[in-house]
Amino acid sequence: MSLKAQLEAIIYATEIPITLDHLVQLVKAEVLAAGAADENEVKSRVRATLEELLADYSAADHGIEIRQVAGGYRMSTKPEHHDAVRAFAKSLKPPIRLSLPALETLAVIAYKQPVTVPEISEIRGVDSSGVIATLLDRKLITTAGRKAVIGRPILYKTSREFLLRFGLKDVGELPSMEEFEKLLAESFQSDLPAEPSAEITTASASEVSDSEQTPDVDDDATGEIIVAETTSEKTKPAA
Repeated sequence: MSLKAQLEAIIYATEIPITLDHLVQLVKAEVLAAGAADENEVKSRVRATLEELLADYSAADHGIEIRQVAGGYRMSTKPEHHDAVRAFAKSLKPPIRLSLPALETLAVIAYKQPVTVPEISEIRGVDSSGVIATLLDRKLITTAGRKAVIGRPILYKTSREFLLRFGLKDVGELPSMEEFEKLLAESFQSDLPAEPSAEITTASASEVSDSEQTPDVDDDATGEIIVAETTSEKTKPAA
């Protein structure tokens, strides 16, 4: 079996993104037997073959692609075919339901991370402690140590689950504030759609930049929005 075929089979079979180092360890023996001088050359060959695979699957006649997500590689359906697989994807993994306050808080953390609860509350204009608990419970955020100030408040950042849920390679792929506001306007025109677009849909990005005020009472139990994965995982044929 060729190296490309081996990598393709492994990436297809994985349920979570598989890292380059993990792939190297899985195929190292075969690549060394094929003439690679050392592990560095093995890694170089695997990386080059992965690039070929990514290029192959980017062709228009493929309905799926290999994407770098959360530090690894995973097969997923292409965004232009999302409608064709949406119902099935929802049946595989129930979407997360988040309230508007939770989405606002998640947006602040995503763009300002690492950030403390007092800093989040100052930006939103309302106490955000309760919403933080919700986001931690959903594993969309995680702790990032403590800030070196009086009281040493806990710092928060987005998690690997956040990257997986929104199909991002890293936080550098987050949309710009202008794109953020455009997405917001489009989503609310359809009255809180059942599934957001490829980027994060949340309350106005202007709230992150401190230009608007939010209500004094933060009710995390109302105004739910469904946040499903933006790129569906591959679908395997029935046995």
